[in-house]
Amino acid sequence: MTTRRDLLKAAGATVSSSLWAGRKLPQPGRIKSFCIDFNWHMQDGEARWINSFAKPGHWAGADPQQHVEWYAALGANVIQTFAVSCNGYAWYKEGAVPPQPGLKHDFLPDMVRLGHKKNMLVTGYFCAGANTRFAQAHPDLSYGTPSTLHIPFTDEYLAFLSRSISDAVRRTGMDGFMIDWIWNPNPDLRKKGWIEAEQKLYTQLTGKPFPAGGPPAGDVLSYERKAMERCWHAVHKAAKDVRRDCIVWLSCSNLSAPTVAGAAWLKEADWVMNESPNRAYFDAARKAVGQRTRMIQCLVGWVQHDAGAYLADSTTRGIDLYGFAEPRDNSLPLPVDEYLERGPAGFPGSDRASANDRNIAALARFYRGMTPR
Repeated sequence: MTTRRDLLKAAGATVSSSLWAGRKLPQPGRIKSFCIDFNWHMQDGEARWINSFAKPGHWAGADPQQHVEWYAALGANVIQTFAVSCNGYAWYKEGAVPPQPGLKHDFLPDMVRLGHKKNMLVTGYFCAGANTRFAQAHPDLSYGTPSTLHIPFTDEYLAFLSRSISDAVRRTGMDGFMIDWIWNPNPDLRKKGWIEAEQKLYTQLTGKPFPAGGPPAGDVLSYERKAMERCWHAVHKAAKDVRRDCIVWLSCSNLSAPTVAGAAWLKEADWVMNESPNRAYFDAARKAVGQRTRMIQCLVGWVQHDAGAYLADSTTRGIDLYGFAEPRDNSLPLPVDEYLERGPAGFPGSDRASANDRNIAALARFYRGMTPR
């Protein structure tokens, strides 16, 4: 009898053994998730590459065993790690996207295998609005390679993104992935004029010729909402066509933005995360998402986050949670024992690193069922 695995092999796919190993893990009753964020690397407060994304290969020596042990010690039940970083390179080998240069381990498949042994869901990551490698290879389809939003959602780019997602879902065994930065190019990048590729996309989506001097604000908003919806549908289809149970979750820094608010496609997301500390964004989105969509609140990552206060608020009980932090030079945050020992009060600084450590300390104690202090 021909099996699904046979069909995938016939299609030329390299099937990771982790995709087929072990039982399917159920979603947790309450999501307690975290991300050691390989997108970033700052030295002395300054970027050391062409932009502030981590240079390709910078974290390539990260050890999956050490990372899974760190997440387990934190008390997380969902690991969010990486399929493809913003720099455009992948965290698994022999796929459609080249791996991080010097990648020591088959990182994402190994994380899945090891995480599942500890009953943790393991999810990946893709960035829609920024991909340095793609921009360098296709300069006519991007506004350059800044660390801000720089890629319009053209047919060519969505085809590339869809192939990347389908390949990773098929090969790595990940339970799902975060899709980040479903936003249009930063308006500041358009001040010198829209690139030709986006002018054509504007006409394609609105049916209107691109006007000299640029379109009026109302037409730009209409175009951007259509572009973002189209991107979402491409991402969602790329994942679900490979595996219907793949968790597709949206990360959003402003769920009340005019381009997002009330969007019908929010109802299709399995999970939606409010990255911002603004509780109003979370509450507004919860009314707009689907009945089965899980809403997640980020508590670590921005200086403005206050995990301790949020977790002490009786009105936030039962809400699914997330945090992220840039790794230290060893590719990990501080040891979890140090966060537990020092507690939030042990990190009094006001800079981003101190704020993150303070919030991780609060989150770790909560995830471990300990009283905050």
